[in-house]
Amino acid sequence: MPSVPDRHLDLGCGLTPRNPYGRRALCGVDIRPLPSTPQAEFRCANVVLDPIPYPDNHFGSVSAYDFIEHVPRLLTTPDGKGTWFPFIHLMNEIWRVLAPGGRLYALTPAYPSPAAFVDPTHVNIITAHSHEYFSGDKPLGHIYGFVGGFNALRTEWVVYLDSLAPKPLSWRQKLRLWNRGRSGKLTHFLWELEAVK
Repeated sequence: MPSVPDRHLDLGCGLTPRNPYGRRALCGVDIRPLPSTPQAEFRCANVVLDPIPYPDNHFGSVSAYDFIEHVPRLLTTPDGKGTWFPFIHLMNEIWRVLAPGGRLYALTPAYPSPAAFVDPTHVNIITAHSHEYFSGDKPLGHIYGFVGGFNALRTEWVVYLDSLAPKPLSWRQKLRLWNRGRSGKLTHFLWELEAVK
């Protein structure tokens, strides 16, 4: 199997794109135009409506930190006669720009945590099972137009600051995770998915 490209894309990156896998080249997409720097290339796009502005199979990894909860699940088409599924569209786009074996690393506030609802711009409530629409042998999202496929490598409740990169937890982090889980104080859910092509 060929190796994945040594390029990473951070969605909704703002001025500080993240690079959880430590790829050589870092790119970011944001709704605002941002100047590229020696550390990162920036492109402007509204990925709710438009394609991710990169070619097919371009990235070894894509990240989405506190982003997918802002992507609407359903919009009306401009003529008012149909529906559009922006979240399905975005997952198709992420799959498209990932090389075979490329990874999506997404951290999002999730139900039943109040953090999923407090921000009025959170319009896409993620649960512990939402990834099943995009992963497995028969992703449920295919009935809504999802054309790709992912293997779920990790899908779990996490302590946000301890999970900014895919690395093993220290014993202190494991204890913190256990304590917060026991007391119902976990707010974020992690998806680490692998593109199947």
